[in-house]
Amino acid sequence: MKNRTLLLFAVLTGMIFFFSCHQNERTQPVTTNVFGMMPDGDTVIRYTLTNANGMQVKVLNYGGIIQSLMVPDKNGKMGDVVLGFDSLEQYIKKSPYFGALIGRFGNRIAHGTFTLNDSTYHLYLNDGPNSLHGGKMGFDKKIWAIVPFTTDSTEGLKLHYLSKDGEEGYPGDLNVNVTYTLNNQNALRIDYEATTDKLTILNLTNHTYFNLNAGAGTILNEKLMLNADKFLPVDSTSIPTGEVSSVDGTPMDFRTPTAVGEHINDNYKQLQLVHGGFDHCWILNTEGNLHEVAASVYDPQNGRFLQVYTTQPGIQFYSGNYLDGTMHGKNGNNYPKHSAIVLETEHYPDSPNEPSFPTTVLNPGDTFHSTTIYQFSVKK
Repeated sequence: MKNRTLLLFAVLTGMIFFFSCHQNERTQPVTTNVFGMMPDGDTVIRYTLTNANGMQVKVLNYGGIIQSLMVPDKNGKMGDVVLGFDSLEQYIKKSPYFGALIGRFGNRIAHGTFTLNDSTYHLYLNDGPNSLHGGKMGFDKKIWAIVPFTTDSTEGLKLHYLSKDGEEGYPGDLNVNVTYTLNNQNALRIDYEATTDKLTILNLTNHTYFNLNAGAGTILNEKLMLNADKFLPVDSTSIPTGEVSSVDGTPMDFRTPTAVGEHINDNYKQLQLVHGGFDHCWILNTEGNLHEVAASVYDPQNGRFLQVYTTQPGIQFYSGNYLDGTMHGKNGNNYPKHSAIVLETEHYPDSPNEPSFPTTVLNPGDTFHSTTIYQFSVKK
């Protein structure tokens, strides 16, 4: 009897020890609040994910927007490292895709035209002579269905949107699923999945504007690394010329961590063509390996460090060239030129019109998959 009592005591002690050791790994339930109302009466909900370290990600069902992303600096001080707004009205009227999911086709399609199986499709021209980021009412302006989930070590959101045949000029009913997952290692993972009932094109991405200095000032001193030997030059309308150029000896070389502002004012035509800065697609050396760093950003002042992993073949780095300080953002910040680093993991721009680029065609019966991970840490 004494041995059984001791055994029971040991088991209970072990269980208490196990649960106490794992208590910090558990997450709180996903919380929600009303963020605003759409003009048509739809309610916009903000979902808050929180991990065991206090990192928080806030996502809207409007556009799947990452509205806030709180991460610690080297002293443990939390800061919101993404640009955005405090009100839904600002997102509807002013937002340059802050934090949004982009589709059907991220980036530009020349003249808003592409051909599939001898059928030519015409898209809305919302970027000069080109179609940009899905057209007039892309995925960034849609209400997504969201289902939260929680495990012992993650919190997440499953988002769904059905893009009907003909929406914005694209063929096929497209079922899109996107999953945001926050873990206790301070990594935010985005998984994309899509199917279609007709031959179509697809280029899904996220358009978060990062500023590791809690959204204040410019990103000219932040150090960027792009794991890419080559990039795609563009013409005067920001459409790739079809050439593939080496970064060697150019301001486009970020193979070693380099301050964004080090060469941003160089007398280099590709910088001048995109309003004085960077807005180009780099061809990643990672070849879809999710375990190899595709890009990184480091703020030497506060120590925040972001590493990006992706299965996608390219990454569009945009340095906020068209921001001008007139937008009143979160936390009292205005957003001047070069106040953000956007890292859009994607297929190449205008791929439907460039046969040599990786295909963006999605066939009925196939399922599109891609994953991007934003891993946050600090350097002291």
